[in-house]
Order: sequence, then structure tokens, then C-alpha cells
Amino acid sequence: MSLKLFDLTGKRALITGSSQGIGFALAKGMGEAGASLVLNGRDTARLDKAADELRAAGLEVATLAFDATDHDAVREAVDGFEAATGTFDILVNNAGMQHRTPLEDFPADAFERLLQTNIASVFHVGQACARHMIKRGAGKIVNICSVQTALARPGIAPYTATKGAVANLTKGMATDWAKYGLQCNGLAPGYFDTPLNAALVADTEFSAWLSKRTPAGRWGNVEELVGTCIFLSSEASSFVNGTTVFVDGGITASL
Repeated sequence: MSLKLFDLTGKRALITGSSQGIGFALAKGMGEAGASLVLNGRDTARLDKAADELRAAGLEVATLAFDATDHDAVREAVDGFEAATGTFDILVNNAGMQHRTPLEDFPADAFERLLQTNIASVFHVGQACARHMIKRGAGKIVNICSVQTALARPGIAPYTATKGAVANLTKGMATDWAKYGLQCNGLAPGYFDTPLNAALVADTEFSAWLSKRTPAGRWGNVEELVGTCIFLSSEASSFVNGTTVFVDGGITASL
């Protein structure tokens, strides 16, 4: 009986930045839990390829291409989909980017891109979806944070700042919207083998350091994020609000 709490059948999930990496893995896992999926990205060719792969696995998939950093484009896409197709019951704000440079040399334009992609997109898409969820008195928002929400590492100070901001924006969403029946939480991955981390995965010295630094002793596999995302997207988390769950092999728990 309790397993039904995790069932996403009949729910529709919008996952931003879902043509590859963590977003794709989360979409696949949520689809296998019963959700119908709406993939988002800016590259329509990659988006269509991802959708075709999930459809081949028997999942119900649509695509909605828009730039998550463009407030007006986001509103038009979300409002248009809701009017023409149906509701978004779940939003996973996954769109994000990285830029690695020592802070003293960090380009101002790269800093601005990080702010727009990693923080502003969460606001834009979160607000657009929440306006509809509020009217219905229900909704789930999962914002993808990071181990850098809690920890810093050389060369990525602006990224660390953006992911800290996402966690605090998540708290703000919960504070404003819990009274309307929404649950807004963060999911913070540790170090996972993804395209965003390809350079680090290929760096044998870094991988050796990470294995020693992480109690689990290895990189994470993106499939290991799925369970937590399903929990935060389902009725199982009906009284969980404004928190960030770290899925990091214990790295934030140890020195």
C-alpha cells in the first residue's frame, strides 16, 4: 500500500535541460514511475533525439523547446502548453551550466551567464508553472542544486554562489507557496559522471582525489538520483517543503 505513495501515474512532469545528463536520467526514471514527460531544452535536434529514445522505451513523451533564461519565452511556452495540452503537475528545474576559471580571472560575461542559466531560469520557470499550480491547489517543484550548494572548490566560485542561491530560492518558494498546496524542494547531487563533468572524469588525478574525499569512494551514477527525485515529486513527500536533499556519497558529511 505504501508503495502507491511513490506512484506518478497520471502526473505530467516538465524537466528543463533534459536532453542529456542528469535531466535525461531523471526524466527516464520519472517516466518509469508512471509520469508523462515533457522534455525541455534549446537545441531541438538533441531534444527530439532524447524524446525518441524515451519513446522507444515505452514512455509517454512530449517536447517543449524554450530558453529557460528568457522570462517572456518561458511564460508563453508554459501558458500555451497548459491551455492547449494539459497541466504540469511536477516541475524539475534542472537547466544549468558550469564555467571553470580562477576567481581573480573569471570573465564578467561568464559570471552573468551563470546567473541567468543557474538562478534566473529557476525563477522564470518556477513562477510560470507555480501560477497554474496555485490555481489547482497542488504541485511539486524540484530544483536541482549541487554539492556546491554547501561546499566550495577552487575555480568555480561563481557556480558555487549560484547553487547556494538556488537552495535559498527553494526555501523562498516553499515559504510563499506551501499555503497553496505546493511542495518545493531541492535535490543536490554530489560528483556524478555527466557531460558537465566530463573534463573532471577524464582527469585521473582529480578522480583519485574524489575517491579519497568521498566516503562512498567513487563517482555517482546518474541513475542514483532517480529515487530521490521520485520521492520529492510524489505524494510520499506531502509534508516535505523547503529542504534540500544531498545525494553525494557522504561528501558533505565528512572532512
